Amino acid sequence: MSKLILIKHAAPEVNPEAPPEEWRLSPEGRAKAEALAGRLAPLTPSVVVTSEEVKAAETGHVLGRALSAPVERAAGLGEHDRSNVPQMPTREFISTMELVFRKPRQLVLGRETAAGALARFRNALDDVLEAHRDKGTIAVVSHGTVIALFLAEITGKPAFEYWRRMKLPSYAVLELPSLEMTDLVEAVDGAG
Repeated sequence: MSKLILIKHAAPEVNPEAPPEEWRLSPEGRAKAEALAGRLAPLTPSVVVTSEEVKAAETGHVLGRALSAPVERAAGLGEHDRSNVPQMPTREFISTMELVFRKPRQLVLGRETAAGALARFRNALDDVLEAHRDKGTIAVVSHGTVIALFLAEITGKPAFEYWRRMKLPSYAVLELPSLEMTDLVEAVDGAG
């Protein structure tokens, strides 16, 4: 049976001088991406599709190389657009994100609402699924907020809980075409 694997990218090297969408993977992030590849190998993804953001693309390239799967980038899979928001203290960011999830149709942070980010992500995901229909398991490397919003939509559970639980990297496995979630791995630790 075909599956969709939604992957939250590995940890980037935080660079306050650059916008988050340009951050590259940290050495720890690369090691955990390698470990992630080992966890995903039994699912045999036929393709890895990533967002256009550097940290997701780099995670995808580590996976593609380790799994001998082609890697593609797709528009629309990026994170909730917070490109106009300066680096925030962690506690303030978490409380603001809780409000983003609680008021999805209100512009709380950044340049798009949670509902707008979800609609964009879902449309991009639909395009990816259509482009790779009947090709087996598809791995999509994206970002925490949009994955949490999508998982909440299909499971009925709170998006904020998924956002808080899913570490860098982590993944959810969904059956295709039903999109029933069969597994949630909240964290991938260790190398290899």
